[in-house]
Amino acid sequence: MKLDPARNGWMTAPETRAVMAALGEARFVGGAVRNALMGREVTEVDIATPLQPDEVVKRLQGQGIKAVPTGIDHGTITAVVNGKPYEVTTLRRDVETDGRHAVVAFSTDWAEDAQRRDFTMNALYASAEGEVLDSVGGVDDLNAGRVRFVGDPTTRIREDYLRILRLFRFHAWYGKGEIDGDALRAAASEKAGLNGLSGERVRKEMLRLLEAGDPMPSLRAMAATGILGEIFPGALNLPRLERLVAIDTDNFLEPDALLRLVALLPDDRTAANTIADKLTLSNAQRDRLTDIAGAREKIVSYLSIKEVRKLLYLLGVARFKDRVFLKWAEDIKASNTMQWRALLALADSWQRPRFPLTGQNVMAAGVPEGPLIGRILSEVEEWWIDSDFIDDEFSLAERLKAVVQATAY
Repeated sequence: MKLDPARNGWMTAPETRAVMAALGEARFVGGAVRNALMGREVTEVDIATPLQPDEVVKRLQGQGIKAVPTGIDHGTITAVVNGKPYEVTTLRRDVETDGRHAVVAFSTDWAEDAQRRDFTMNALYASAEGEVLDSVGGVDDLNAGRVRFVGDPTTRIREDYLRILRLFRFHAWYGKGEIDGDALRAAASEKAGLNGLSGERVRKEMLRLLEAGDPMPSLRAMAATGILGEIFPGALNLPRLERLVAIDTDNFLEPDALLRLVALLPDDRTAANTIADKLTLSNAQRDRLTDIAGAREKIVSYLSIKEVRKLLYLLGVARFKDRVFLKWAEDIKASNTMQWRALLALADSWQRPRFPLTGQNVMAAGVPEGPLIGRILSEVEEWWIDSDFIDDEFSLAERLKAVVQATAY
């Protein structure tokens, strides 16, 4: 098995060549090799080497390459060339693990390094010329779409319980057919170990899983084994999420992991806040999650254009579309598809109108400066919105006059 450098620009990039030439003794490893063998895009290039970390630094700096000790205790140095990072890690073996962290010893044995990795498809190495080294049957598993642990699944999981979630995430991205039985049984029996993981690590895996083209087989397996309940306790809405995934597929849309998460969770702001805490979501992610979960606007496929414009003005395009997608996923009538698409098209073409009145107009109508101006403007704006953003100056002036006269001050 060999990779063709001519068909893999990341292998022949000047930055890659500079790092590999500086190290001398090194191979590409993991995701870059896996994706290249599958014909998929390679976005990150990791490198393994038998060189000790201090020797890695010495060789990189000797060639004018920046060397950052990003994970020195685990033998990882990040080489940076023209702003492009390459993680260079010394071959190693695990000496001690606790389910979250590992104490490692450095090695010069490629097969030993492969034995400490999670899945066979991630324990593949390739030389600068493209020669693939596979000591664990990773190429065959990759071709078969089989996500299989290196060695004993229970042992691998107990080294790092995050590997339970990685099993389902990798199956969603690279697997075919049923999940490997030995792996699934081990994951189910060890699921209690998930409770010791940090929210940040769990969040990363779950959002990556939800970004897969079709995460449903993995999620259903997680639900059947009780693993999904360890992450998201309470009633989950798998059917709604499944329809949202189908909407994405049928309309060639990029998966939106956070929207998919909302589709899976109950429509409850408190529950959404709890999940946001558990996953240590960013403030922006939390705000979006709780906003959609707590939405109470009437969104149906047969909204009139006037109703759509009003909602767009009050919510903004992004929040309106979030609600449309979620309600579309709740609609079991396939005959409404064109109407839902029309709502999204209206949102994409909508231009926000500008409310034509200001505080100066209110004061010109006889209202003294003060908080009453804002209340009057709000009341007139509400009428203007309900009137479908009327732009007739006379009607606006008459409405302002009526509100001023009806308001005690």
